[in-house]
Amino acid sequence: MYYVFYGSLAVLIPGLILSIWAQYKVNSTFKKYSKINALSGWTANEMSQMLLEKNGCNSVAVRRISGNLTDNYNPSTDVLSLSDAVYGNSSISALGVAAHECGHAVQKHSNSILLKLRSFLVPVTNIGSRLAVPIAILGVILELAIGGSGDNFGTLIITIGVFLYSLSTIFALVTLPVELDASKRAISMLKDTAVLDDAELKRANKVLTAAALTYVASLVVSALYLIRFILILNRFRSRD
Repeated sequence: MYYVFYGSLAVLIPGLILSIWAQYKVNSTFKKYSKINALSGWTANEMSQMLLEKNGCNSVAVRRISGNLTDNYNPSTDVLSLSDAVYGNSSISALGVAAHECGHAVQKHSNSILLKLRSFLVPVTNIGSRLAVPIAILGVILELAIGGSGDNFGTLIITIGVFLYSLSTIFALVTLPVELDASKRAISMLKDTAVLDDAELKRANKVLTAAALTYVASLVVSALYLIRFILILNRFRSRD
């Protein structure tokens, strides 16, 4: 039994290493190109307004928020938020990140199915992620207490917990193509509007590629946690 709980932790090691490396990569790449201003002179907030107008997203509000790399687009409120390091900045990093968030706004206003699916999954995933571990722990306690009697009620509870956690993995799986598509749209918009020249576009693409790695890492970590929970569940099923 100890092997199940502690030995299966080894399953998570590759994902955790990837997650740490991805976070380092995005921070270092953003920092590197935040020191280089675009020749066009556009600031991220001004460029965002321009890109949104050109793509028919006139209802989107652009605002400034505190924090570092906290930039986001909220499809439910139609608000595009740019962090302190991005808003009002003319660096290649800032313009790339802002264009990426504009890409999400364009996704919404062009009725992207994947974005709609991700938005639908947000509340479901939030509930599932909160309940998954407590329910699984309850199932483990019940299984250890009464599993030997032939009653598999504890295993059923663990199964419910694993299912709820799987929603997080599904969410991460849907999120990845949404993010990749937003980056693709960003590079296309930056090129079409000549906000960045060819050399600058390559640098902006490096920033967005590094950012995409964090979503890859998130998917891998979530999938490995799910595998670990399934291993634990199978161990208890084998006892019944």
